[in-house]
Amino acid sequence: MAYLDHAATTPVLPAVIASLTQALTLTGNASSLHTSGRAARRRVEESRESIAKHLGARPSEVIFTSGGTESDNLAVMGIFRARRAADPARTRILASATEHHAVLDVVEFLEKHEGATVGWLEVDDYGRVHADTLAAAIAENPADVAVVSVMWANNEVGTINPIRELAEVAHSKQIPLHTDAVQALGQIPVDFAESGADAMTVTGHKIGGPTGVGALLLRRDATIQPIVHGGGQERGIRSGTLDVAAIVAFSIAVTDAVTQQAARAEMLTDLREALINGIREQIPDVVLAGDPGQSRVGEGPSRLPGNAHLRFPDCDGDSLLMLLDARGIECSTGSACTAGVARPSHVLLAMGVPEEEAKGAIRFSLGHTSTIADVREVLDAIGPVVERARRASLAASRKR
Repeated sequence: MAYLDHAATTPVLPAVIASLTQALTLTGNASSLHTSGRAARRRVEESRESIAKHLGARPSEVIFTSGGTESDNLAVMGIFRARRAADPARTRILASATEHHAVLDVVEFLEKHEGATVGWLEVDDYGRVHADTLAAAIAENPADVAVVSVMWANNEVGTINPIRELAEVAHSKQIPLHTDAVQALGQIPVDFAESGADAMTVTGHKIGGPTGVGALLLRRDATIQPIVHGGGQERGIRSGTLDVAAIVAFSIAVTDAVTQQAARAEMLTDLREALINGIREQIPDVVLAGDPGQSRVGEGPSRLPGNAHLRFPDCDGDSLLMLLDARGIECSTGSACTAGVARPSHVLLAMGVPEEEAKGAIRFSLGHTSTIADVREVLDAIGPVVERARRASLAASRKR
């Protein structure tokens, strides 16, 4: 089996499995005051300190959650509500049109149910938000903007956004910025303090950690309302009994992601280029979506090293997916959260890709278990698979 869907989830690291298994043998609620409770609290706080150190944050800025979706919801909804409560004129949310649905859907919920107005930030042909685009959107009425949300790196096409530049634009008008860094962590350098963001989402299962645990990094001076109420854990921002074992395992995964990032990025870039070039040799009309990886964003890379998002003309992406799967190759047509939904990618549409072309997209995403053998399996299969998918598409169009 060639697993090339790391952007959906990653195989759990052996060290994470070992730490999780050991932590599960220990008893104690981190909110309890007895010996077992204090020991559990110590494990949580040591994990918090480790995560903060590796992500350029203060320990008090690390708020544990159940993962990326909850962190995105907490950031966007919580900041919006807090800002609007302080100033009822703050009703506008600015977000990129290529955000993950964990952001898109909460923005649309606030628009429908809580009187928010939404400004969707346009992206260029690579799927990138430019600082002048954000500045122009804010300039329409700086006094009504509650929050800005722009993802650090796109989960479908891998394009990296200039988060520090965008944060500077937002801060020039005293507007907080949230960034979803779920895909960025582990593939490119991620430093919360240096990014300038006020809130940043990360999760465990994209970096070899367990599912069901993540964090929202939140500046101490950020105003936010909780969306979950109860015991007042996590600075009163996110109530709920802490999953101590998952948090310990998450910290192990973060340590690995950060310490291995540079070497892993080099390895993934080589594999990605071998994959793209090999496919182009066999399918000359294939189209690479997103940044080609040759432009620069500030001082860093412009595309995630493990992402290869390709469009095959005259093919249906779902057909390609199933044909590849039958040959033991696992990839995706886009976000796993929208798999099975018969509609073109909103990311590609926002980038200006025609709907008919967007239907022929496949995302190969590589990670810590990827090898050149995986690439060779794809290259051995892709020619016959694309040919068969095109024949099927042609036959279907004739019937119509």
